[in-house]
Amino acid sequence: MDPETPVIDGGLALQNRKGTSCKAILMLAYQSLGVVYGDLSTSPLYVYKSTFSGKLSLREDDEEILGVLSFIFWTFTLIPLFKYIFIVLSADDNGEGGTFALYSLLCRHARLCILPNKQAADEKLSAYKMQDGVETWESSMLKSFFEKHPRFRLGLLMIVLLGTCMVIGDGILTPTISVLSAVSGVKVKITELHENYIVAISCLILVGLFSLQHHGTHRVAFMFAPIVTAWLLCISGIGIYNIFRWNTSVFHALSPSYMFKFLKATGKEGWVSLGGVILCITGAEAMFANLGHFSQLSIKVAFTLLVYPCLILAYMGEAAYLSKHHEDIQRSFYKAIPEAVFWPVFIVATLAAVVGSQAVISATFSMISQCCALSCFPRVKIVHTSSEIYGQIYIPEINWILMCLCLAITVGIRDTNTIGHAYGLAVVTVMFVTTCLMSLVIVVVWKQKVIVALLFLSFFGFIELLYLSASLIKVHEGGWIPLSLSLIFMGIMYVWHYGTIKKHEFDLENKVSMKRLLSLGPSLGMVRVPGIGLLYTDLVTGVPAVFGHFVTNLPAFHQVLVFVCIKSVHVPHVLEKERFLVSRIGPKEFQMFRCTVRYGYKDLQQENYDFENRLVSAIFKLVQMEERELGPILKPETSSQMRISPGSDSLNMHMQRLTHPNQEENMQSSCSMDIQVMMPEMGNSEIWDGLDELGKEPVIGQECLEIMKAREAGVAYILGHSYAKAKKSSSLLKKLAIDVVYAFFSKNCRGPDVALNVPHVSLLEVGMIYYV
Repeated sequence: MDPETPVIDGGLALQNRKGTSCKAILMLAYQSLGVVYGDLSTSPLYVYKSTFSGKLSLREDDEEILGVLSFIFWTFTLIPLFKYIFIVLSADDNGEGGTFALYSLLCRHARLCILPNKQAADEKLSAYKMQDGVETWESSMLKSFFEKHPRFRLGLLMIVLLGTCMVIGDGILTPTISVLSAVSGVKVKITELHENYIVAISCLILVGLFSLQHHGTHRVAFMFAPIVTAWLLCISGIGIYNIFRWNTSVFHALSPSYMFKFLKATGKEGWVSLGGVILCITGAEAMFANLGHFSQLSIKVAFTLLVYPCLILAYMGEAAYLSKHHEDIQRSFYKAIPEAVFWPVFIVATLAAVVGSQAVISATFSMISQCCALSCFPRVKIVHTSSEIYGQIYIPEINWILMCLCLAITVGIRDTNTIGHAYGLAVVTVMFVTTCLMSLVIVVVWKQKVIVALLFLSFFGFIELLYLSASLIKVHEGGWIPLSLSLIFMGIMYVWHYGTIKKHEFDLENKVSMKRLLSLGPSLGMVRVPGIGLLYTDLVTGVPAVFGHFVTNLPAFHQVLVFVCIKSVHVPHVLEKERFLVSRIGPKEFQMFRCTVRYGYKDLQQENYDFENRLVSAIFKLVQMEERELGPILKPETSSQMRISPGSDSLNMHMQRLTHPNQEENMQSSCSMDIQVMMPEMGNSEIWDGLDELGKEPVIGQECLEIMKAREAGVAYILGHSYAKAKKSSSLLKKLAIDVVYAFFSKNCRGPDVALNVPHVSLLEVGMIYYV
């Protein structure tokens, strides 16, 4: 799985992410237990049960039990400990981790990005920094290979989407198997309880879990870490008890020779049973995915000092119990619990299953949000559930879809062994995708020799392919579930991405010549009306076709016209001072501007600030910088000039007073905001602090006054209401993708006006048909 869940105490975590004090590290390590390790720590509920669910039987010499324990120990040691803790955690993208972090690193270093609207200015972002190191011939060759073969870039994107879709599959399977496994333990004490009651109780817990998602996890998040901590201490204590009571010789299974003995003795059935062993590392990907909320050291401390030893002891204790109770193989976890503490452990197990499920659900929301940012998923409603913790979101449509699918699997399948087969396939696929991306990062980003990447890919890839082959054998026994779900979501993502790219290509091919359009002004009777018009476009250069369509049908546009492009870049976060790129279009008397608003793939694009005032302030600063660089338009003694005292109010505050005299209190932190202004003539960018070089008061010229008057007259939002249709010469498959699938999601997903928080009273929509 690849969860990217929000942090419990985001302020503390982000504040101390780079901290080195022992107290801060230990606090972050404790917090990570509830967010990162909820899913990983509940694996003992179903690992042995799923492993021995097939034809594999237990013999009197206990070779099978010791062999499975040896596989569990070495799998748990090699994958989470060696692969993730020692290697993968180092491949962070500005402190962020996960599948998209690896992909964004590759896109920046090897120019693999297939997103439209790439600009040279994006490479000057603070988060766009490159890794230090001398370029090797291997990395150069790999980069040129991807540049010459665009199909391989598309193939890399498909691999990333495959991993993403398997994460979504985890979001469906984890709550189902965790809750059902935890609740089924009650049958150990109440043997006459019918299976339908177990399913009904599990469904009630799942409905309650998904129904509470809109409140956000921050209200109960303070309980996550104590629950997981109590759970780990319980299962480790029970494991120690079982080892010394039933069989202390289980320590012999730590020798890898028992793995080979197991495979030699059991043959095909032993190999097939590995599909259950892989469930012991479900949730290991979360250590890397949640790197942005914690720190490398805190995650390493939590895993090595608590999670790793506790889980190993739990698995060893259960194996010791099984060595003396072969008949309890399908309910060994709860049977191994001492009578005196059964019910407290049962309650903690149920709570831990809910915590692990919550983490995966939140991870699914985060992944869908990132896919939307990269134009790989239809626009959906994203709700911020916390004003204090950055990144906690809730997506209603996805939440109810997940709930319905979880209930359908719980009621329709009921068997945790079958669900385990599906779960194992999803888990190992995500890990193999990470291994493939990581091998590319070693060469392209870290500038290491190809042999190093091949050794990494061969060693860990062989282990994961071994488990993947065992899981694929059980496709007909439940493995078809994640495959079907992944194919459906991948189809949606690919068609949406394909349609978006084709629409962008249509816009590029049908850009309007501003010179020709304005030359037709007299014949069209074109006039300029008071106010500011914000025309949203997907282009960062040129004039979009929707503007030409607008002025030919309504030959008038606003006194100040701004082409606004909101785009995503391959960095996790964009600083506020680097958010806007503002430039002028055409001669100065046209009063036309372009504003590019940039977001990272983990930024939330529905921010609670006054976009209009920030935009006008950015344009205002561009004009001021032009006057400073090219000379003032008006002389200082001109009566139309204004001066703003540098010691009192900022430029933005003064503009707010003129346009909204009664709303002065609304301008708070945004008053002192820096805006990055790009000057096309100069070919570079700079930050203007609101004062001239000599520290004098800035001068407001005639054009600034006109912009302020236009702002006072009102702001109109002009959006293209587009319809995409396949050309008549297109193939049947393309017509099906564009005219049916893409059209359906375009019609039913959230419109751009809602996604951009556009006021309805100021909205103008222009109908447009895109033939792609």
